[in-house]
Amino acid sequence: MERLRLSPGGAAAVDEYLEYRRYKQHKTDFETIPQQRPIDLPCRVTGCQCRAYLFVPLNGTQPIRCRCKHFADQHSPTPGFTCNACSKCSGFHSSFTCACGQPAYAHDTVVETKQERMAQGKPVGQDVPYAAMGGLTGFSSLAEGYMRLDDSGIVGTSSQDSSLRRPDEDDMAFFERRYQERVKMEKAAKMKGKSPLPSTTKPS
Repeated sequence: MERLRLSPGGAAAVDEYLEYRRYKQHKTDFETIPQQRPIDLPCRVTGCQCRAYLFVPLNGTQPIRCRCKHFADQHSPTPGFTCNACSKCSGFHSSFTCACGQPAYAHDTVVETKQERMAQGKPVGQDVPYAAMGGLTGFSSLAEGYMRLDDSGIVGTSSQDSSLRRPDEDDMAFFERRYQERVKMEKAAKMKGKSPLPSTTKPS
């Protein structure tokens, strides 16, 4: 058997592909957008009992664990999500904290249209080139916002983003420049907040 060797970052790409493939096992394309809310993404796998797609975050490239120490795929896909590997677990519950500072259990999987998100002022990605991609604009769409190096989480139109980015500026140069600008603004704000000490006169 031949051993596969992956370039740096290759394992993360494989994990992202597997996450995408799991996502595509659910109905993600609709001829007409359902009127009921929330929009469910029912499973297409014969015999699977899950009611709708439910996103489970990763800790980097590693799947998160339940408080019972077992992974999400070791739990039942039916609501309640009881553990199939142990009897002490009452349902999948992870205290993993994502980049927003809230634990995983405080999040919900919500499916919204681009128009609905824009009306609420939420970030939207770019339009996808073909329907088979579902709602993903690329594998980085699966990463948390701070881990993305593309503009798939931008708010508003791409013209707003292009006004910030300089021509022929790569991602790292863009983010470094924006960071340096923020540091300068913070320093300026600190200096502005400091008032000179009042002059004192010595008694004669």
